[in-house]
Amino acid sequence: MSESAGLTFRDGRGGRAGVLFAGVWLVFLADTFQQAWAIAWGNRHQTAGWIGIAATLAFAVAYLGVFAWVRDQRRRLQGHVPAREAWAALLALGLLTTVMAASVGQSGMSAVVFVAVVGVMSLRPRVAFAFTLGLVLVVEATARTVPGWSEQPSLTFAVCTAAFAMWGVSQLMLRNMELLRAREENAALAVDEERNRFARDLHDILGHSLTVITVKAELANRLLDVDPDRARTELADLERLSRDALVDVRRAVQGYREITLPGELARAREALLAAGIEPDLPNAADEVAGELRDLFAWTVREGVTNVIRHSGARSCRVRLDARSAEVRDDGTGCPEPSGEPGHGSGLAGLRERAAVADAVVVTRTLEPRGFALEVSAR
Repeated sequence: MSESAGLTFRDGRGGRAGVLFAGVWLVFLADTFQQAWAIAWGNRHQTAGWIGIAATLAFAVAYLGVFAWVRDQRRRLQGHVPAREAWAALLALGLLTTVMAASVGQSGMSAVVFVAVVGVMSLRPRVAFAFTLGLVLVVEATARTVPGWSEQPSLTFAVCTAAFAMWGVSQLMLRNMELLRAREENAALAVDEERNRFARDLHDILGHSLTVITVKAELANRLLDVDPDRARTELADLERLSRDALVDVRRAVQGYREITLPGELARAREALLAAGIEPDLPNAADEVAGELRDLFAWTVREGVTNVIRHSGARSCRVRLDARSAEVRDDGTGCPEPSGEPGHGSGLAGLRERAAVADAVVVTRTLEPRGFALEVSAR
């Protein structure tokens, strides 16, 4: 919840002090109040004077309350105030203005300026324009028709300028609210993006590690009665791999995605051998462009993981050059959900990484057997 910070809240929205600032302009009702006071303490029309004092004070309180309510409504309802409530508030202010003018005289019409301000704040632009024009006509008509009253061009000018100024302030408030909503949406998108990144990295890291652990566990189980020493070696590898996987998960949770192409080649060779698949991998990756090394490391990890999981292959070959990486096997292919390429979580994440690096991911079935995954920079 936002805390008040003067005229605005910390999130940029109007604070309570903004209402007090609006109250400063009530000083322009001083002439009306003074006139009512003079009538109340005069020899005649004392009742009218006291009514004028009460109406002026009531108008000031009502104006501040309506002002605060309109600002709150505009903020919570995305810039719009319910029309029925807006007209009810304007009617209340208008009745108080009428009482002021009837009890005090023409000086009570100064409240029309504040009514115009509230009208511009609470009504839609076209309606507010018509409402302000109507107030101007009322001011001019009463000045010419009420006995004892005279024309007041300054009041007409004040109504017009106050309405125009508040229209500018209202537009600024709307723009600020739009910026706030855009900032909130961007924050939500950033959270979603980070959540997707974390899910993608967790899938890629654990998918590979758990696949290798599963293969080694099956191998160790088969070797227990045949070759206990080899089985113990595989079990030791299982312990090491599980610890490595735990470290990788912790790095992912902390936001670090440390992955190297030589390291992935070494892991791929070990995983393929454990799965009984003959590896054909390069011994070095020096020719790969520096900006593509992380992407190609993920390519090797995803490609080899899919070979071990899905292909039933007897051999797997990885080829690297300066601008492309390819993982191919001689198995039955790489089936994906719905039978449509590109819908697997791992390949979807790889495509996202490739897009960031301005590269493309291509998958294809080989003849007579096999599957190939290729990532190439444009």
